[in-house]
Amino acid sequence: MPILRIAILGAESTGKSTLAAALAAHYQTIWVAEFLREFVETRQRTPYAEEQLLIATTQREREEESESRANRLLFCDTSPLMTALYSEHYFGGVDAELAMLAAQHDYGATIVTAPTTPWVADGLQRESDVVRQHIHIQLMRKLYDAGIAYRLVDGSLQQRVMQIVDYLSDGLSLDEVQ
Repeated sequence: MPILRIAILGAESTGKSTLAAALAAHYQTIWVAEFLREFVETRQRTPYAEEQLLIATTQREREEESESRANRLLFCDTSPLMTALYSEHYFGGVDAELAMLAAQHDYGATIVTAPTTPWVADGLQRESDVVRQHIHIQLMRKLYDAGIAYRLVDGSLQQRVMQIVDYLSDGLSLDEVQ
């Protein structure tokens, strides 16, 4: 049976990782962590413009490597689309290869986390709630322009999980995996 990849997108500090882990537990499967976080923690710095493609391709490679261990669903904490969006924000543009990778948004479903959770600074990667709100607006615009359907989730972690369970059940006939 093919694995359905679910992209969980959102600005910084919106609970994507926590949500991906909770969904993986709910559906008894696995999730792919955001490579950017590992990159920043390992190098103790934010990435340069020329490293954006590496970040996006590594994220996709980890998704592909994880599919063999997934149980029907694979929750992906971010996608190359977010890398491209942050490249536009911080570096003023996106190189052609990254743009092509971001345009291959081939996930079975896309979830967007609302920027309503408390904003938490991490000292390296997260800038401010103002930037978070701006990125959220840009993400909504990018999804609309690309014609990508998505489900915006809000509320507590449990409320977000239940919104996604309902969304996946209604839209993807996943009743039997709840």
